[in-house]
Amino acid sequence: MAPEEPGLRRGGALARLSGVLILIGALVGVAAIPAGVILLSAAHWSDQQRAELPEQLLNPPTAQVTRVYANDGKTLITTFYDEDRHDVALGQIAGVMQQAIVAAEDVRYYQHGGVDLKGAVRALVTDAQSGQAAQGASTITMQVVRNVLKEDPTLTAAERAEATADTPGRKLKEIQYAIELEQRLSKQQILQNYLNIVYFGDGAYGVEAAARRIFGVTPARLDLAQAAMIAGIVQSPDADNPVSGDKKRAKDRQLYVLGAMQKAGMITAAQQKAAAAEKLTFTGKTQPNGCVDASGTADGWGFFCDYVRSWFDSQPQFGKTTAERDTALRRGGYTIVTTLDPDVQKAAAEQSRSVYGLNSKKVLPIAVVQPGTGKVLALAVNRHYSTAKGISNTVNPLVSGGPNLHGYPSGSTFKMFTMLAALEAGMPLDTGFDAPAKLPTEWPDSGPDSCGGKYCPGNSNPAWMDGFRTMWDAFGRSVNTYFVHLEEQVGPAAAVAEAKKLGISFGSPQDAEMAKNSADSWGSFTLGVIDTTPLELASAYATVAAEGTYCAPLPVQSITGADGAKVAVSSTCKQVLDPDIARAATDAARCPVGQQGAFGRCDGGTAAQVDSIMGGRPVAGKTGSTEDNRTETFVGFTRTMAAAGIAADPANPSDHVGSAVESQVVTAVGKALRAAVGDGDYPDFTPPSDEIAFGG
Repeated sequence: MAPEEPGLRRGGALARLSGVLILIGALVGVAAIPAGVILLSAAHWSDQQRAELPEQLLNPPTAQVTRVYANDGKTLITTFYDEDRHDVALGQIAGVMQQAIVAAEDVRYYQHGGVDLKGAVRALVTDAQSGQAAQGASTITMQVVRNVLKEDPTLTAAERAEATADTPGRKLKEIQYAIELEQRLSKQQILQNYLNIVYFGDGAYGVEAAARRIFGVTPARLDLAQAAMIAGIVQSPDADNPVSGDKKRAKDRQLYVLGAMQKAGMITAAQQKAAAAEKLTFTGKTQPNGCVDASGTADGWGFFCDYVRSWFDSQPQFGKTTAERDTALRRGGYTIVTTLDPDVQKAAAEQSRSVYGLNSKKVLPIAVVQPGTGKVLALAVNRHYSTAKGISNTVNPLVSGGPNLHGYPSGSTFKMFTMLAALEAGMPLDTGFDAPAKLPTEWPDSGPDSCGGKYCPGNSNPAWMDGFRTMWDAFGRSVNTYFVHLEEQVGPAAAVAEAKKLGISFGSPQDAEMAKNSADSWGSFTLGVIDTTPLELASAYATVAAEGTYCAPLPVQSITGADGAKVAVSSTCKQVLDPDIARAATDAARCPVGQQGAFGRCDGGTAAQVDSIMGGRPVAGKTGSTEDNRTETFVGFTRTMAAAGIAADPANPSDHVGSAVESQVVTAVGKALRAAVGDGDYPDFTPPSDEIAFGG
């Protein structure tokens, strides 16, 4: 059939509007209204309605499922939704499904112009007699109007309630909108919108969710028997759903739809009989919703999922407030491809649990990031992300931190920031000091590390650490007194500033207060007394690996809106260190892991086993032990990956992990790093200049 000319369609609309007005006149007792008056009134009504037709009826803003995938774009991590709905084009819906819904809900759909006048007569007569809106007589177009306004998230609760109020006024407005909508959209567009918005029971909104949840197929693969059953659900979705409702009622409704399809000439009697006899299997499979339902339970994907959600809730492009952004996540229908690498996550989780089991009070959270991009490949810990009872379950962000979890002290890993401050101050790598077993400093102190009222730290292994040291072997052997003295030369505030540049957040209020008001006297800062997270620490050392480019941690590769448009997502990266300074710090960081830097000045390392773990390939890193071995830390990096892990008791800081676990932490994080870089070759570190190594 050729499409109607705009003038003909407009004329048809006026005729239908005139018919409605005649019915209204009859019902209110107005007789013999002149035809000209009716047509004039209809034309005025039509013009007014065209101007008033809500935009959302043309482009329904339905709540849709957001799907979150791993970095391959195929492996589903989880979904977020208020309503399980995913819009699909009409071409992605089986023809029998389209026919079935028309037969079930509006068999004259392709003949009327939005309102079935015969049905409207019955409804309006009943309305006039009862004073209430009658059920029935609603065409598919009218149902679209009602459902769109009922579901529209941009309307107030009162406005949505008005869209379904049982009043003649609401019914009349629905008729008005339906007639106008048919002038603005094609039958195919209206049917597509209907199939995407209507509720099918058991939490399934739209035909895609219904097909997936009831039969485990896409709507394109529905057969006649399945389509008829789904179409039969609409009138009583909770009662007639075969999964959550009454299976006998669902079958009765299916048979009714098949009969209506045969009567309308959509199918043959043989097809009707075969579909009625087909044995159907119901999957009843719901989608995961949120991070507790995330895939990869054994490998702790929920912790990564939680970080993705926190990141999304901080992005202004998704709303002005956190609440608006979270609503966008649950209703916006986004496709989010994250940076999670399932293989790296699995390896990191296995390594964490090789040190502490799921039921241990202590944890070893491990983070893996990519230098130069900030992409987060893994956030693993020896816990299940779960709200269930038991020590093995938690939803606390043990790897990435949060408002009430600021991390753990990471000990001597903070010597990196003091070394960077010294290098920036013009002190070369071969800067030498005599490192005594105890070092009286200039800062007042009355604690256990005081000597004569001054802060007086000591070396944990004097026989191995004391003596004349440079940055190379002092960093390799983790000599406390060398780095505290180096900190005296540059000032603790300079070391604090370096940590901030490399992404240490000072999330703890006490740490933030010290950094703001007492940084100049914070002599213990270089020994890593503040709280940080494995994610922050890995990102800080990744900055050194990337030759001074700091990239904020990024858990997302791409985001696509429900309309198919890409949402801008990019790394927040900036150059915070001179490349030569970063190269010099890297050269010294070769020492702890049992390797040699460009100048062969390494002499002893606290994590020498990492060299063999990495197969002799270029690697750098640093261990960290806090006072009395409250925590044990290792952070390692190559040019392509960085990994950090901190062993701690998150519930009880006084429950020290002990020195015996240090070697296990180093090995676990080293193996996680090895898994991230793979077995192939990767770029070597660039040597620093002679000038920054030896001065000039």
